[in-house]
Amino acid sequence: MWIVNKKVKSKKIVQVFCLIILVTLLRCNPDDFQKLENREWELVWSDEFEGAAGTSPDPAKWQFDIGTGENGWGNQELQYYTSRPQNISMDGNGHLVITARNEIFAGSPFTSARIKTQGLFEQAYGRVEARLKTPYGPGLWPAFWMLGSNIETVNWPQCGEIDIMELRGQEPNIIHGSLHGPGYSAGNAVTKKYTLSMGRFDTDFYNYAIEWDEEKIDFFLNEFLYQRIRRDDVPGEWVYDQPFFIILNVAVGGTFVGFPTIHTPFPQRMMIDYVRVFREIKR
Repeated sequence: MWIVNKKVKSKKIVQVFCLIILVTLLRCNPDDFQKLENREWELVWSDEFEGAAGTSPDPAKWQFDIGTGENGWGNQELQYYTSRPQNISMDGNGHLVITARNEIFAGSPFTSARIKTQGLFEQAYGRVEARLKTPYGPGLWPAFWMLGSNIETVNWPQCGEIDIMELRGQEPNIIHGSLHGPGYSAGNAVTKKYTLSMGRFDTDFYNYAIEWDEEKIDFFLNEFLYQRIRRDDVPGEWVYDQPFFIILNVAVGGTFVGFPTIHTPFPQRMMIDYVRVFREIKR
């Protein structure tokens, strides 16, 4: 039989109660991290994907990457990127759909699509956002990201890379926001993940955004600021004072996600509702 000292027990109850009150009060205090300065934005570029079902993305706004790239686009990816409507087209309901398929094509075991605004639209600073629904499954790698417009002359990572959203298909409730640059690229990127406590990114549309200026880049999910990277936070050169272009793609396999498995369902689709770019109006 256990004999309980009532005085000790009462003291412990009071201590626990005080701790609960303290934690509650701390949670009620405003989060200084979320106290953002008021900004006024002007829409300068967008694609709402209002085309007819089966049509390709607007060639005045997007161009395609085709093929397997060098060493699987530098990441040992397994897919062949095409411009076929089977891999990328409007759905007729205001969405662009990128579809990854398990099929032999030009010697590759998978197909998918990757589009970019390179040479058509590039911007330094501002707000860049997309509303989209991700695919899921081991080995799938959807991304909404940006590369420096000088990539043709200085190569990667000197050009800089801003990953607004990346997701490992085997972790459908976790996204990653990252910066890659000289001295902090690939596995050494400056990065942070955001985990949904309930829900998954493949079951609904979410808004992914960055707000970017001369001193920092803020990463948002549904307007919640989950990461701020300042100029002084990167362990190498800050290479984000130049125009960048936008990229949307779904990779299959690669160093970030590994191989698809028998549990990876195909076809898998990333649905994009819109992409919008804003410039800050400074009074």
